[in-house]
Amino acid sequence: MPFRLALSGINAASADLNVTANNIANVGTVGFKASRAEFADLFATSQQGVSATAVGNGVRVANISQQFAQGNIDFTDNALDLALSGQGFFILSDNGALSYTRAGTFKVDRNGYVVNHQGLRLQAYPPLENGSFNTGGLADIRLITSESPPRATSRAELTLNLPAAAEIPLSTVFDPADARSYNNATSLTIYDSLGAAHTATLYFVKTGDNQWNAHLYVDGQAVGGPQALTYSNTGELIAPALGEVSFPPHDPQTGAADLELTFDFSATTQYGQTFTVNAIMQDGYTTGRLIGIDVDASGVVQARFTNGQSQPLGQIALANFANPQGLQQLGDTTWAETFASGQALRGQAGNSGFGVIQSGALEASNVDITEQLVNMITAQRNYQANAQMISAANQVTQTIINIR
Repeated sequence: MPFRLALSGINAASADLNVTANNIANVGTVGFKASRAEFADLFATSQQGVSATAVGNGVRVANISQQFAQGNIDFTDNALDLALSGQGFFILSDNGALSYTRAGTFKVDRNGYVVNHQGLRLQAYPPLENGSFNTGGLADIRLITSESPPRATSRAELTLNLPAAAEIPLSTVFDPADARSYNNATSLTIYDSLGAAHTATLYFVKTGDNQWNAHLYVDGQAVGGPQALTYSNTGELIAPALGEVSFPPHDPQTGAADLELTFDFSATTQYGQTFTVNAIMQDGYTTGRLIGIDVDASGVVQARFTNGQSQPLGQIALANFANPQGLQQLGDTTWAETFASGQALRGQAGNSGFGVIQSGALEASNVDITEQLVNMITAQRNYQANAQMISAANQVTQTIINIR
């Protein structure tokens, strides 16, 4: 009997050493979660229960329990390295079969999908036209490689000052080639519907006290006639009433749609003796090429383009479980849902029950090497003690055999 008891102890200590060895081996594995060997004693029972004098039948491994404590966050230079700070798992898809991971080492495959090193695709909530995301469905994140479409300029806002002390030009017939026919000019770049850039120039001509005309030329071609601007005796614009001037459609002669331009002069003033331009803003832009990817703390993935625009590609989906320790380990730091874990609860980073996402970072293994070395020594001592128990039992048995 002591042989079997001691043998169960040796097997338990050996399992403990194996668990410790596996933890130590994965101390550098991104997203790895340490395990702990848990044991239970054994008793031989009968229909009447366990006798009060029963010694016990040894020990068994009751469970290898996963420890889902947070690992340290290590920062990297890769925008697609993602770390979860808090609860939750990234969702991966293998042709529809879902698995879960804390390892955020993602990259882009040849088809533009965001995948892990196994080729499993990262799941996200697809974007909607209203700017939100469809949290009722999952989709593969794909980095678009097409160009960002252009947008034609339709509106421009100007913040400038016209000199109140300016004289009426000597030449009464406006000619952009004759600097004597206007007082001041300023230019801005605008874009047509095909993304081609054009130069729009505004010429300002003083026509009387507090009275100005604005002439618009695009690529040297006049757009409509002069537009009157009237200022008060304290320098504020009073006409047009809303400060907006709409010019007639202009053919950019590139095959694009006609330019329909509205200029907002409401922020212009007429003070002093100096013409100053403080700001010019217009709402058009040219085509853009993909230059980078940004992931914010809520998991929203934005594609950035050379034209200064960005486009949401989706919001990274997260999952959590009532009992994470019930997840089935699949290897490669991935887990699968089981009956013991409970059904996956999906959500977004930063919401209740879910951590936040850190782009350009990875969650390190949560293995405490010092703790594991202490566990190794303890398991080794347990193994040695049980082996000594077998040696002692052998000596007792030999003594009995030698009785004559």
